[in-house]
Amino acid sequence: MLEVRQDEIMTLEITVRGSAERRHPAETAEVLMAAAIEGAEKPDVFASAVAIQDPLASQLRELVELGAVTTWASDKVRVFSHRPWDEHGKRGAMVHVARVEVEAEFVDFERLSGFLDYWSGIEGVEISGLTWDVTHKNRRIYEAEVRKAAVDDAVLKAQIYANAVRRGKVVAVQISDAGMLTGPPDGPGPARLMAKMASADLGGVGPSLDLSPDDITIYVEVDARFLAE
Repeated sequence: MLEVRQDEIMTLEITVRGSAERRHPAETAEVLMAAAIEGAEKPDVFASAVAIQDPLASQLRELVELGAVTTWASDKVRVFSHRPWDEHGKRGAMVHVARVEVEAEFVDFERLSGFLDYWSGIEGVEISGLTWDVTHKNRRIYEAEVRKAAVDDAVLKAQIYANAVRRGKVVAVQISDAGMLTGPPDGPGPARLMAKMASADLGGVGPSLDLSPDDITIYVEVDARFLAE
């Protein structure tokens, strides 16, 4: 979007939107899973869920020591009861459900494959999926690089506009982040920072899992205002 305005000394004002995108290989994988048991007796289903969670937590602690897992948590427990409807529209017997959820962040994808191969075959274990990302430390570095590239793109666009109307070198007077650029109501929209994270549905994990995550895309848009003589 281009806005052009000339003041009393014929200074040209140019407002543009710059953008940039970079792709990086996935560096972490967050696993979402749960020990989920149903049965007729509430104490039994809870005990069965805990019996699954205990060795799962033990293995995750070992993987932390090996450097394959950075963090993990198992802090969500749900126990409830319901009476399902049968095919004739009648309520059946009471069913009790116990769920103990587990989250873990892996940085060793080979060990992750073996972990999922094993636990996907255990009765009562649900694996919801994976979320791939880069590390928090590297994300700050990558975002800084992409922001600079987005500003460079804005400068280039503004200079092209200035050259097109036979003006000189542009000078930045405003650069916005997250929609902070001041100006007329019909000016450019807010800046954006978007990180696309690949995900995978593991509902059909097989006996030999081969994980191949997509790259992580970091995309930035900035709004900038320039003056050109």
